[in-house]
Amino acid sequence: MSDIKLPIEVQKELKKISKVAGYLWQREWAERNAGNISMNLTSFFDLDEIKQKTKNNTFVPFEFPKGTAGYVLFITGTGCYLRSLVDSIEEASCILYINEDATGYTVIWGGKREGFGPTCELISHSSIHLFNTENNPTHLAIVHTHPLELIVMSHHPLFDNEEELNRQIWMMCPEVRVFVPKGIHCTPYALSSTEALAKVTIEAFKTRNVSLWEKHGATATGEDVEKAWDYLDVANKGAKLLLMSWSAGFKPAGLSDAQLKELEQFT
Repeated sequence: MSDIKLPIEVQKELKKISKVAGYLWQREWAERNAGNISMNLTSFFDLDEIKQKTKNNTFVPFEFPKGTAGYVLFITGTGCYLRSLVDSIEEASCILYINEDATGYTVIWGGKREGFGPTCELISHSSIHLFNTENNPTHLAIVHTHPLELIVMSHHPLFDNEEELNRQIWMMCPEVRVFVPKGIHCTPYALSSTEALAKVTIEAFKTRNVSLWEKHGATATGEDVEKAWDYLDVANKGAKLLLMSWSAGFKPAGLSDAQLKELEQFT
């Protein structure tokens, strides 16, 4: 397999990915092989050059959404640890090119680990990237991780009342209302690595900034990986403050509805 030379812009994005992966590990949001990261890098590459220089690379059959034909995606590997992205990114992730029929892919960079394959959530990531291309084209990155306090909230009865869950999380801190302005989607449980999970997550991003997968984790998209991380970081801060208040034995006063409304000018 021959790797293609990475554009400077892509190298910069990979550095951001390594940094965010370190954040996720330090937060205890990425136990063992939990979580995955991807980024749509299509705009950074010359597709004719990719096809020419990697024509002898191994082709792997996979049924992608048809609209993703010709995409170039960075994606983490199945069974790989996100913490490995900090100093072994070429082993724990790859950049792949989806063929013109969207019937498979070729790895054009990375995937150095023996037996490497992209994350089992490949169908979810590619589907979300297609949705963003059509509906939110500046959002190139996806981060799925296991934020502790948000996962706890997905086990709470509030999970069944999305509007109230968001109100209570927003009211804990002005920054949560400002920097997660569309709020959190209470995404119903679906089995990992299935099209069903992809579909419910896409539904979430039609209205919200963060998809909180029931009893599983959370996912966000952003212009780059740092921006996607920001949505998750801020949303989890609101959940953590709420849980801390309850643990201390009191109901938080919170921002009033009028104060929350006033903050909308900054969203």
